[in-house]
Amino acid sequence: QVQLVESEGGVVQAGGSLRLSCVASGVTFSYPHMGWFRQAPGKEREFVARISWSGSVTAYSDSVKGRFTISRDNAKNSVLLQMNSLKPEDTAVYYCAVSRAVASNANAYAYWGQGTQVTVSS
Repeated sequence: QVQLVESEGGVVQAGGSLRLSCVASGVTFSYPHMGWFRQAPGKEREFVARISWSGSVTAYSDSVKGRFTISRDNAKNSVLLQMNSLKPEDTAVYYCAVSRAVASNANAYAYWGQGTQVTVSS
């Protein structure tokens, strides 16, 4: 099993920045690839960004491309999501997750964090 703990989110004004982190523990070597997803009220969970174990392969949803950056520190078993130029539509609960494969589909991710609220005020 893998346990994932996200950092606390927060409230930020539109145009501001916020950084989320997620630390993994447990059988992390079995689930080397990491991703971030989010879910806004009344909406389905959606893919935000993903990163391969080596960090060399990343992908982003069109809605965050150019504004968000995903990175990882394997020595700390952690993944970061730097969010810049935040918009009110970025308001959601953000989740980190781990997968055996490089994938953007939530179904490919086996373990999830508890989620952290990010609120962007206009």
